[in-house]
Amino acid sequence: MNTKLYTLSVLGLSAVSMASASGKKEAKASGDRTLPNIVFILADDMGIGDVGCYGQKQIQTPNIDQLAKDGMLFTHHYAGSTVSAPSRCALLTGRDTGHGYIRGNKGTEAGFDSALPADETTVAELLKTKGYATACVGKWGLGGPKTSGSPNNKGFDYFFGYLSQGAAHRYYPEYLYENDDKVYLNGKVYSHFMIMDKGVEFMRQHADQPFFVYFAITPPHADLDYPDISQYDGKFEETPYVNNSKNGGGYLSQPKPRATYASMVSEIDRNVGRVLDELKALGVLDNTIVIFSSDNGVHCVGGHDPDYFDSNGPFRGYKRDLYEGGVRTPFVVRWDGKVEPGSMTDHISTFWDFLPTVCDITGIKLTTETEGISYLPTLLDKKGQEEHPYIYYEFYEKGGKQSILKDGWKLVRLNMDTPSKIIEELYNLDQDEAEEHDLAAKYPEKVAELRALAASVRTESDLFKWGSNKKKK
Repeated sequence: MNTKLYTLSVLGLSAVSMASASGKKEAKASGDRTLPNIVFILADDMGIGDVGCYGQKQIQTPNIDQLAKDGMLFTHHYAGSTVSAPSRCALLTGRDTGHGYIRGNKGTEAGFDSALPADETTVAELLKTKGYATACVGKWGLGGPKTSGSPNNKGFDYFFGYLSQGAAHRYYPEYLYENDDKVYLNGKVYSHFMIMDKGVEFMRQHADQPFFVYFAITPPHADLDYPDISQYDGKFEETPYVNNSKNGGGYLSQPKPRATYASMVSEIDRNVGRVLDELKALGVLDNTIVIFSSDNGVHCVGGHDPDYFDSNGPFRGYKRDLYEGGVRTPFVVRWDGKVEPGSMTDHISTFWDFLPTVCDITGIKLTTETEGISYLPTLLDKKGQEEHPYIYYEFYEKGGKQSILKDGWKLVRLNMDTPSKIIEELYNLDQDEAEEHDLAAKYPEKVAELRALAASVRTESDLFKWGSNKKKK
């Protein structure tokens, strides 16, 4: 049950314009729309195994499951990174973590995240050249207000939500940002509900032109917090809250973390249904690409026990790991009349493919550098789908990590901060998708091959460095 716990007039906020769906239908009919709308719904730290169409049994996700039935389910889709900021950078700029400007979660003295520079081009900026109205609602994490990396300076006409990742750990914040300005909520509003309202309203206001709405929603990221857990209350055996700070968190949790986590996942599912219903009411669903995904693997903080729900599915690892469970993510695409309903693909795809795919769909000439490959042929079930020669990651927490996947062979390198203590693990994902059998000792030549490839497919970063070469504060 999605019960709104705020009243805009009480909070002294301007009332949200609620134009009727029928009115927007008339506006649309008077225009010539040939380019598809694009709606990208990105959950935060939700595991691939949390969704019914990927195997979840205890948490209900009927709308996402229906999205898969009406569209295409990707079985081998990779997030941009194993944590938020670099994953979102990869999604919006088309660069992997070996080339992207943001390669990790890194704050500034002002309390915001490192800002994308002016010369980094986002997919929103490209879509603006085609007349798209663009909005991001939810969590940004790529720069503070009025910086080069603020959403308004990166192609988004409208932003509402958390500019700072740190602030996004709390669902009852003192304020959120509307564009570059603070909107004070005084800890009285469950932020996610308002964020969803703002995104849906943007679709209503721009139904007569092509739009790109990026719902970068925050659930089920810790803190585990949801105002109504009645759907799952009493259905799971609850365990006392355990401080998981060693895993990168340790936020306060509700006393029933399992029911709370499940409620947050089902809230996301209702959001997907709400967006689809609104698109249908506006008369634009048949010309809208709807995508659902998560920014990285499932978290294990704030009292969440991912093993209880099998949140990472058949894969090893969680958020902050470069094992499959840390980077393999749900990815479902619906595009009526283009994508075959109920289809499934094992094409290996990534977040950094989104930008070139959008360019391919909209006819935008791709002039920015990217490691991405358009998956449009896969969506349309056409021949000629290009394949990735490799999938590369680097990560700057938990001792430093690196991985590379090529032709089913995956090398994972740990302790990158300390060269003398680097550990190398080798897995054959074609035979061992759960990464249970380390073959490094058996195939040293394959380790050497992948190690050399990993060194050759990345560039140095002034902002992110391993070990003693890290930039001093």
